[in-house]
Amino acid sequence: MAKRLKTKIGDIFSVPINEKEKRYMQLIAYDVLQLNSDVVRCFNHIFPLDNSPTIDEIINDDVLFYAHCATDFGLKLNLWTKESSSENIGSPEKILFRSTKDYGTKVGDKPIRKSDNWHVWHINSKDFNIVGKLEGENQNSFIGLVFNPHGILELVKGNKYPINYPDYE
Repeated sequence: MAKRLKTKIGDIFSVPINEKEKRYMQLIAYDVLQLNSDVVRCFNHIFPLDNSPTIDEIINDDVLFYAHCATDFGLKLNLWTKESSSENIGSPEKILFRSTKDYGTKVGDKPIRKSDNWHVWHINSKDFNIVGKLEGENQNSFIGLVFNPHGILELVKGNKYPINYPDYE
């Protein structure tokens, strides 16, 4: 029987972005408001594949993005590798996510490129806050979809994903 891959808060993963480079991400929370999915933070710095930075070098880096996903599924697909763990997970309660009902289209319809129909939330808050147009601090929010592991890989590479998700300006 195959060994079950289980991830936990604090786990740090290396994510190859090409044949020579990688980034790191860390599982920092579970968000009950978003399907109890894992929440990861991906760090900005790109390292050579053969480089092994210290945990402090990794987690003290700027954050490129926060996202919801299934980290154990990414391990199973060999898209990332668990490298270490750290109790330093930043401040997940301060992270703001956004979503819109203007995402997705019927066959033949043009996708909506800009939405003024947004809602925002913090991890494990009790409800979504409908805000309409994203203004002020809400513009610093991160897309709150639950991404499949291949979508996370696109974000780690620095690509827009999903490509047809509306913007706010």
